[in-house]
Amino acid sequence: MINRVQFSIEIKADKVDIWKTLWDDNSYRDWAGVFFEGSYLTSDNWVEKSKVLFLGPDENGIYSIIETHIPNKTISFKHIGNVVNGEEQPIDAQTEKWSGCTETYSLSEGKNSIKLTVEIDILDEHLDFMNKSFPKALEKIKENCS
Repeated sequence: MINRVQFSIEIKADKVDIWKTLWDDNSYRDWAGVFFEGSYLTSDNWVEKSKVLFLGPDENGIYSIIETHIPNKTISFKHIGNVVNGEEQPIDAQTEKWSGCTETYSLSEGKNSIKLTVEIDILDEHLDFMNKSFPKALEKIKENCS
């Protein structure tokens, strides 16, 4: 079963700095390392409908499509399938369980801070891990914005 889960954190920084911390290569590697050490991403151009690969150091991971991208405000990824050894894999029975799930990052104005909210679809078997890991990743993002 797929669960839609939301995580958020208040950050005292401007939207441009938070966005840069989220998506610039070195800072992404730092906070995404909470989930899997050595994680990185690649994208051909960061515009809507372009492809993004979320990978580990072994070049395994997932590929996604950017559904919405308003820089410094929101980005939404639609996860499509697996990547093995750097190669996109066809959709199989296992992948069908989660293909089409989304992950959205958005920034909104708070009183004295910016609220970073992540809304993500998570399979049951990954729910505990993500509930433990995502708050740590958000704290790392906040630290890196200071």
